[in-house]
Amino acid sequence: MIKTKRLVLKSYSNSDKESMAELLTNEEINKTFMIPDFKSEDEVIKMFYKLKQLSLSDKHYVRGIYAQDKLIGFINDVDIDDGVIELGYVIHPSYQHKGYCTEALKAAIEDLFKKGYREVQAAAFEENEASFSVMKKAGMTPIEKADDITYHGKLHHCRYYSIKKTNKVKIIES
Repeated sequence: MIKTKRLVLKSYSNSDKESMAELLTNEEINKTFMIPDFKSEDEVIKMFYKLKQLSLSDKHYVRGIYAQDKLIGFINDVDIDDGVIELGYVIHPSYQHKGYCTEALKAAIEDLFKKGYREVQAAAFEENEASFSVMKKAGMTPIEKADDITYHGKLHHCRYYSIKKTNKVKIIES
């Protein structure tokens, strides 16, 4: 569990099922975060339980983002390779533009560096300026990596940002 000034990042519990279903089926979120097209409520519930299991695993980085004990978003690994982890993140539209996403991403980056990762990356569709703003505020900078992904029948260009762990030693003057 990670606590920030206003948020908690932690594994999911069964009581999060309805809030997660709202996140997974929200039309605004679905425009910019690649979520499967669910055909039934049962598929959404199965996805929740899969994410809950992943949130309890040491092999994945899957955390709910909570404000005042309410699940308002999530952050998860997209790819993990040789000390580099790519993250995706979502905040419910009702909670956007309040700094929650930046606060959660900063906390996750710090936690991942403590866990031994040397680099954290994130990507967003080129038109998702809000996500790039979050990445910048979390200390990430653009990198040369890019992808073209077809999502909902439309080709999207994805740009990547990164932050690397530094081994700077603070010198305390006496």
